[in-house]
Amino acid sequence: MSEVGISISPEQLAPLEGGIELAYQTFGDPTDEPLLLVMGLAGHLTWWDDDLCRLLAHAGFFVIRFDNRDIGRSTRLTHEHPTRRMLVKAFLGRKVRVPYSMQDLAEDAAGLLDHLGLPAAHVVGISMGGMIAQTLALAHPKRVLSLTSIMSTTGRRTVGWQDPKLLPRLLKPAPRDVEEYVAMNRAFWLLIGSPQYPLGDDYFTARARQTWARGTNPAGVMRQMLAVLTQPDRTHELRSLTMPALVIHGLQDRMVHVSGGRATARAIPGAELLLVQGMGHDLPTELFPHFVEAIRRVADRNGADQG
Repeated sequence: MSEVGISISPEQLAPLEGGIELAYQTFGDPTDEPLLLVMGLAGHLTWWDDDLCRLLAHAGFFVIRFDNRDIGRSTRLTHEHPTRRMLVKAFLGRKVRVPYSMQDLAEDAAGLLDHLGLPAAHVVGISMGGMIAQTLALAHPKRVLSLTSIMSTTGRRTVGWQDPKLLPRLLKPAPRDVEEYVAMNRAFWLLIGSPQYPLGDDYFTARARQTWARGTNPAGVMRQMLAVLTQPDRTHELRSLTMPALVIHGLQDRMVHVSGGRATARAIPGAELLLVQGMGHDLPTELFPHFVEAIRRVADRNGADQG
């Protein structure tokens, strides 16, 4: 897709309270409606595909993508090194001490909006990013113009479960070099990706190499996993949300079962539920126009509902 007419900023760092810095990048006109994209577990800002960001900018959004703490070029914590035993305990629902919570990650997102001078934004989160987006909407409802939660869940353990066969792969020792990282990353995403809309070996290989070049952080991924595994059940609180909401989920998602998306849509009053046959735990490029159309539609409801 051509970049003509779309302004793309270089990556920058936003200093937040508490010594955290978030790496971020923007697409589009700063006078357009702000759209904050929140990535999931281990995901770099570049996992929001450039072409998707351009399409969103063409749809009238000022697009902001960023690295969550402990990932990519954002601040990496140097303390609190979780063990695999801690992760298994958290997976089983037992109490463990966590370096930071889903609330902390949501406050990081709010801090980025502060840094950009934005009182509010449309917010789109994927997987763990959907959990962060939901938490942000609950903590700061006036700052979320519309909420789009993609392949995520409410935090209730009886919905949105993960295929148990995936946990051993998530707990594998960290790769020692780029080739090992590429092989492991490619194999995992081909396993959980969309069977009807395969992104393919070349796509995941290129993304893995780009991710490695920006910097991987196995300890940070484990800290993020602890935040996910120990998050609270938001079901009751989500019923208080009044902003327009959209829930997107693939029917073949092995990482977060579609019951998580259904439960999220049931919990948020008036939420639109978009279930996609043949979609797994990724964003197929073939479906980008449909995603953009749906996100634009829910954003437009903000003015219509208030009018």
